[in-house]
Amino acid sequence: MTTPDVLLRGQDITRRWGGLVAVDRVSISLERGSVHAVIGTNGAGKSTLINILSGEFPPSAGRVELLGQDVTAWPQARRARAGLGRSYQRNTIFPGFTVFENCRLAAQARTPRPWAWWQDAQRCEASCEAAHASATRVGLGTLLDRTAGLLAHGQKRQLEIAMCLATQPQVLLLDEPLAGMGAEETDRMLALLAELKGRHAILLVEHDMDAVFRIADRITVMVNGAVIASDAPDAVRASPEVQAAYLGGH
Repeated sequence: MTTPDVLLRGQDITRRWGGLVAVDRVSISLERGSVHAVIGTNGAGKSTLINILSGEFPPSAGRVELLGQDVTAWPQARRARAGLGRSYQRNTIFPGFTVFENCRLAAQARTPRPWAWWQDAQRCEASCEAAHASATRVGLGTLLDRTAGLLAHGQKRQLEIAMCLATQPQVLLLDEPLAGMGAEETDRMLALLAELKGRHAILLVEHDMDAVFRIADRITVMVNGAVIASDAPDAVRASPEVQAAYLGGH
């Protein structure tokens, strides 16, 4: 039996805001080659969990491991340089820059070279190669010179993922990448995620249940900050507790 390649692990993660427990002893593992979806109603703790895993703020208790190393005390930038990429619910692109420039800036941020002050950053070969590769991988290779703000909504979400890929991550934390997409755009994004998971571990926070059950290899269901189920999609769909709490069972 092959041992899973766990790239990111959260153990007993808890986050308190005063008397409110936003995340309550949540444990989660992300494996290379797998899409792990986290679902739950608004206020379930999904975004708080992803913010803790990415290093945006620390847990009140618990531990986060990235590539086998304890990174609980690491800030977000250090985790990003170590192989963690994330996207947000809202677009975080530079709308006045081209697709290529957005990707190049993301690549450059991973390996800044302040000592090379004499070199034009736009001529950094490594950053430019990473930008081309990441844009091409998400299907934007023919739109490198397009101003990002003029892209269609689905293309902007693709660009966000390209910017993540430009930093050469092993783990992708994607917060509602399908939000606002039509059926055709959703199909393209799911095809992209299916291709990406071969080399990455992917955490997907998403409200589109049809899409979640199409793409996820494992689903964790959160209610009031706690996990009520974490299993394969068919098992989660059949769970009476999940149906009662979230999916609307009969």
